Amino acid sequence: MPEQLFERRNVLVTGGAGFIGSQLCDRLVREANVICVDNFITSGVANIDHLLQDPNFEFINHDITKPLDLLAFTELERFKVRFQGIQEIYHLACPISKRHFDDFKIATILTNSIGVKNVLDIAVANRAKVLYASSSVLYGPRRDATPVRETDECHLDHLTTRGAYDEGKRFSEAILQTYADVYGFDVKIARIFRTYGPRMKIFDGNLIPDMVLSALENKDITLTGDEETRISLAFVSDIVDGLVRLMATPIDVTLLNLGSDADQRLVSVAQKIIEITGSASRIRFEPPGPYATEAPLPDIARAREILGWIPMVRLDDGLRRMIEYAKSHRHLITF
Repeated sequence: MPEQLFERRNVLVTGGAGFIGSQLCDRLVREANVICVDNFITSGVANIDHLLQDPNFEFINHDITKPLDLLAFTELERFKVRFQGIQEIYHLACPISKRHFDDFKIATILTNSIGVKNVLDIAVANRAKVLYASSSVLYGPRRDATPVRETDECHLDHLTTRGAYDEGKRFSEAILQTYADVYGFDVKIARIFRTYGPRMKIFDGNLIPDMVLSALENKDITLTGDEETRISLAFVSDIVDGLVRLMATPIDVTLLNLGSDADQRLVSVAQKIIEITGSASRIRFEPPGPYATEAPLPDIARAREILGWIPMVRLDDGLRRMIEYAKSHRHLITF
């Protein structure tokens, strides 16, 4: 087994140029050699541009649905991959676009099957620890106010138009668990709940950026549902912290929820955005579409107990940071 022979461990991050992935790279590069893999299908080079000159960071433009031979990249020789191998893999790669979801269905289903297999083959060859970024969509829509626990059954319709993503995430978890059973290596799964913050795609139909943009332009903020519609929101830095803590834990933990357990009225979030921006926007409601459902509230007791993790960023502070990001990027149409 290739072990950490040098001061810095080698860490592979797939989807490393994405919203969460790029900020995970920011965190990891402080203490590790980071190999970021992405093909920019729904991400952007601007998210990692500041890292490209860092000697402890290397970017590889690659589609993870194709086999990846790290030894073929001469630029990785400074990380001594041939001798030290890879110690950790964070697998976040998956096309994500609310507005253009239908354009990437095939890419999504292949990433959630062949892509996972390719990543796990690298893990087997290196005996590397693997952390997979799964999703709260596996729990299905919110049925009541009871938070969902990791032991709860998954409830989703795999034959909807979103099946490539929703069922794809569930199948990915099954692949990971099967590889762990057969090859006996450390696999960890984080089911991530709704997350927001800087580098989240704007102009792409995402809820919080859309609300912020409307407020900045003094346009009506359109909400799906009614005044009692609920939401939980975790700031991206808290999620990144949870991912790093989960990877580091020596305890045999396979599955943890990561998200905010603070239940918010969606209209209250919109009102906060209007207040912070000083906007003249009004709030209006529209009936939910066929796939617009309230996401469940996470039970994060296991993450609190095992990782000592809780979301730390207050909603007001997180929204201010999201608003500043939107202000500086709204002139750029990134998709």
